[in-house]
Amino acid sequence: MRQMVSRYLDVGSLLAFILPLGIYLGCLAPTITFYDSGEFVTAVHFLGSAHSPGYPLFLLFAKLFAWLPVGTIAFKVNFATAVSAALACLMVYHLIRALLDVVIFCEDPVFSEFAKSLAAMSGALIFAVSPRLWLQSNHDKPYPLLAFISGLILFFLLRWGKNHLQGDEQPAWWYAAAFLAGLATGAHQTIVLLLPGCLLFVLVTSWQSIRRVREWILTVCMLLLGGAVQLYLPLRAAAETRQNWGDPDVISRFLWHLLRRGYPEDPHSRDVSLLFKQLAAFNLPHEFGWVGLLFVLIGLWACWQIQRAFLVYLAMSLFCFWLIIAGYFNPQFESIFLTEEFYTPLYLLAAVVLAIGLFTAAARGAAAAQKPDHYGVLHHVVLAFFFLLIPLVQLSLNLSAQDQHKNYLAQDYALNTLRPLPEDALLFTWGDSGAFPLWYLQGVERFREDLDLAHIPHLVFPWYQRELPRLAQPFKEEPGTVTAELFFIHLVEKLRQQRPVLMDFSTRYSFDWNNQQPVQQGMLYWLSDSGLVHYDDAAIWKMYVLHRLTPKGWLPDIDSRKALIIHAYCLLQSAEELARRGHVKEASRLLLLAGKIMPEWQENLRLMRRRYAIPAAAGGADER
Repeated sequence: MRQMVSRYLDVGSLLAFILPLGIYLGCLAPTITFYDSGEFVTAVHFLGSAHSPGYPLFLLFAKLFAWLPVGTIAFKVNFATAVSAALACLMVYHLIRALLDVVIFCEDPVFSEFAKSLAAMSGALIFAVSPRLWLQSNHDKPYPLLAFISGLILFFLLRWGKNHLQGDEQPAWWYAAAFLAGLATGAHQTIVLLLPGCLLFVLVTSWQSIRRVREWILTVCMLLLGGAVQLYLPLRAAAETRQNWGDPDVISRFLWHLLRRGYPEDPHSRDVSLLFKQLAAFNLPHEFGWVGLLFVLIGLWACWQIQRAFLVYLAMSLFCFWLIIAGYFNPQFESIFLTEEFYTPLYLLAAVVLAIGLFTAAARGAAAAQKPDHYGVLHHVVLAFFFLLIPLVQLSLNLSAQDQHKNYLAQDYALNTLRPLPEDALLFTWGDSGAFPLWYLQGVERFREDLDLAHIPHLVFPWYQRELPRLAQPFKEEPGTVTAELFFIHLVEKLRQQRPVLMDFSTRYSFDWNNQQPVQQGMLYWLSDSGLVHYDDAAIWKMYVLHRLTPKGWLPDIDSRKALIIHAYCLLQSAEELARRGHVKEASRLLLLAGKIMPEWQENLRLMRRRYAIPAAAGGADER
């Protein structure tokens, strides 16, 4: 036992975990981000259910970190993701060591071990600073956890294969791998795409294994036992927890949730360009550079010499991912980016192969060079530079794009949306990134609990209607076949005279308002009758958090960019309305803020100033 602990907890192992974790913590988002972040954190907080397929393992894993005594719940969940990403890097290290176990770098055993450790460390760091994993590590995502478990499954298979070749049959490695595969379905269901490769790994290593009926039955039982993590979904739904997506407490809703039936997509044709784009979602040059791709090719050749079962596993896994994601799901151009995250386990494998390619090239170079009598410090430094050059280059290239430690935009967007709302208001939202940050702020931070936040695409679902108990009566009056858009229109008609009813920017520009133009209030728009509308453009904007909107030290993603545009465009609209009423000083102040958020709009701002005779210096500052 002591020997095993010392082998797997050596200095290299510790560095393979600590260095990536240190990088991730330095770039960690301090709070929620856009896309699924607010929803995930809210589901973790309430131990509810996230969007299909529910992600029970990820929620339970993150909940462990939610009990830490420091930071907000959002930061703790982000920290949990960073830890899972660092664990995935650690698995890269051990997979490389396992594959190079029987390979000799040179005749000097000490220097040969040093080279193997460097190769393993290089692979771990290359994976750590790859854009895809790094992007997922700085805020809440389930895919790093999935990558870690998939690497652990492969490691168990390699251990089984090594013992088998030594005449020591240990089917417990099968059982452990199967249990982890079932468990990993609670992180993401794409784990099943790796199972055919696992089966081929076993058969290539020992085709006679197909006769071991008893072991295969026990393996399937362990797979099902691990998959029992999915029971979390109906159990928590039966407890009527908040954030109960899909309400999967009966078998029909459970299967609807688990099988992602809530995301239907109309069939569409596919041409060669679309197919190429779908296959290119797995993009090795983007993750590791073209030099990295070259060493991946060298590594594939080396794996054929070292461990052919592993190479078969790689080929089958990539084939299954392409077959299901590109072939079966057939995503359209605008949704292909959603599939890019699914390939994270394959990028882990590619980092392993890349490091083996580096090791092979270095070993060939050492064999061709004049062999020294003794490998000194210079040899160690040169070899370390060779192995660490790619991760250092990738680190420098990707750091600016992945650093999120100053990214408060999603939280500030939610604050700016909720803070100015009148008491007891009903706010309609449209789009995940417009709704999820609000869910987090109200549900987790308990900010503005007097409000009802209605997400229009979900209005037709009974499970979502139960999340809005104060709207129970209007919901009962709607027929079951009404679309979400009609639901929204009918609710507005019923409630507009009773309470303040507003909508967000996305809702405003998702409908045709020819008959009635909604009244703008800051970033929101009134739908109530005029008697309930009380607003002051200048006063509203003074309530907003605007000083952190300009990205400094981080690069905005698509949804963050949209949030910036929403702020700037609404500032522009408010400024124009104020200028029409003669309040040029306040209009100038708002234009100044819009120019700081969107510096590329300066020409449009100058045109508006000229049109309404707004002085650039009004308000005591110049936009530059």
